[in-house]
Amino acid sequence: MAEVVADVAAAGQSAPSSGSLPQRKPEWLRVKLGTAQLLAPTRRTLRELGLNTVCEEAACPNLGECWQQGHATVMILGEVCTRACAFCNVATGRPRAPDPLEPARVARMAERLDLRHVVITSVDRDDLADGGASHFVDCVDRLRERCPDTTVELLVPDFLRKPGAGERVLRSQPDVFNHNLETVPRLYSSARQGADYRVSLELLALAARAEPALFTKSGLMVGLGETRDELLTVMDDLREAGVDFLTIGQYLQPTRRHLPVQRYLPPEEFEQLAEQARARGFTMVASSPLTRSSYHAGEDFARLRALRADAN
Repeated sequence: MAEVVADVAAAGQSAPSSGSLPQRKPEWLRVKLGTAQLLAPTRRTLRELGLNTVCEEAACPNLGECWQQGHATVMILGEVCTRACAFCNVATGRPRAPDPLEPARVARMAERLDLRHVVITSVDRDDLADGGASHFVDCVDRLRERCPDTTVELLVPDFLRKPGAGERVLRSQPDVFNHNLETVPRLYSSARQGADYRVSLELLALAARAEPALFTKSGLMVGLGETRDELLTVMDDLREAGVDFLTIGQYLQPTRRHLPVQRYLPPEEFEQLAEQARARGFTMVASSPLTRSSYHAGEDFARLRALRADAN
């Protein structure tokens, strides 16, 4: 069966401004989606267990590659977000109440797909008293019971105005605590409305202080109009907060309703950013046009552990 090659930005062609033509997507943003036959086992497991994935909801360009390998990032607490970030393709509205049986289904998914490393994320749930923290904890607990040798990475929301929520999640002792800053402070008002850069940074610092064995992680998108100096300042802030692992990827506009891409950075600029990040002391950096926060997460976690062991 022939593989499908797709322009990963095709669904998000930049909207024209002031009569200008949309930007042409560069060749390096073309990926193989894979065959339906190879994707079917992962899709079938997720459908049978009634689980959502950020891979689908956020239109991740790496879905084909990851699903062929049986890897998927589970999105808990429903598929409707209480916020409307201008870069994100996840639906916004009034979510349903959390499903108390979902954590057990997440654990069954990890068992059925024989996952060594599981990544769990969620929509923002500003409607819940703890922002969904207890649901994350339940997922970790069920995974530890059913798959004790599987490592767990949590990609959490900011828990804005939810006192004690971050601490509660950290007490569940995930192996990786991830929260994405997404962009530079100047662009929060347009790209990440409802969020607070300093609150997000403090959540990461809290995680770095919580447990010496824990790995902390954060991600940035580029191409929204940020400057190089702004990115370097964010790197400095992340290192001061104690973050171990930084991911940097190209922003792709999901639909014409979302923020347009201001610039497609070539691969060599991603490597330059990686060099700048490594020079600042990050244990590990992943930086490329198609890098996403949970892309190759299992392999990256193994490398993180090895790098820390070598350093000690």
